[in-house]
Amino acid sequence: MNFIPGKLSGVWLIEFSPATDIRGFFSRIYCQEEFKAHGLDMVVVQTAISFNRKRGTLRGLHFQRPPFWEKKLVCCLQGSIFDVVVDLRETSPTRWQWWAVELSAWNHRMLYIPEGFAHGYQTLSEPTTILYHLSECYRPEAAAGLRWNDPALKISWPLEPTVISERDQKHRLIHREKS
Repeated sequence: MNFIPGKLSGVWLIEFSPATDIRGFFSRIYCQEEFKAHGLDMVVVQTAISFNRKRGTLRGLHFQRPPFWEKKLVCCLQGSIFDVVVDLRETSPTRWQWWAVELSAWNHRMLYIPEGFAHGYQTLSEPTTILYHLSECYRPEAAAGLRWNDPALKISWPLEPTVISERDQKHRLIHREKS
């Protein structure tokens, strides 16, 4: 695996190296030893999958409130996505800044998202399947989010959303989060 520091401190773009032959390929997407060698101490306690039928589907921006912050390892198994992280850490010099990368079934990249970040994505193809490894179990009482189109964030989504949940449309704006 190739670990590339992201544009926001603590976020990593990870390229996995598939071994290919006539059958296809095989690759590790998580190795505790390699992660620890890069200062990433992640214990996976939950794995989730997200399937999206339509191009332009937008999910996010999601996070869990402390003390249930979670680390995420996200990869796209089918199709492609525009994957976005937003720094929420109170003492971070990049607080409220965002960074995005394209993850796809064919570019063999994953995103490591540390605690203290909101996460969301938009599908660039149809269908898409996303795999999440999480360091914390889902806690409905800690679930929160930021509005995907918050004017304070100015995220440049590549497409006009075609599908977005009612819940995601009602997340709070940053000026309310700050208070």
